[in-house]
Amino acid sequence: MNDLRAERLQVMLSPEELAAVDDFRFKHRMPTRAAAVRELLKLGLAAGATDAIPGVKSSSFGVFGRGPDGHTQSDSEGGSEG
Repeated sequence: MNDLRAERLQVMLSPEELAAVDDFRFKHRMPTRAAAVRELLKLGLAAGATDAIPGVKSSSFGVFGRGPDGHTQSDSEGGSEG
């Protein structure tokens, strides 16, 4: 594998998703969040793909299965449903 990393990928995570990445990182003694994310990507790619339905928004793909509405504004503000 070529270790030259010339591309930057920015991903927005909810506090819960970031905590899950950090938990994985520390459990597996990964040196950085980036290393943990690369390992999670490797594991996910090896596990198989999920085909998206055309027109589905990026926010519909969450670590914790937020449902058809994906992440909502209240999710990031810690608000409750209602």
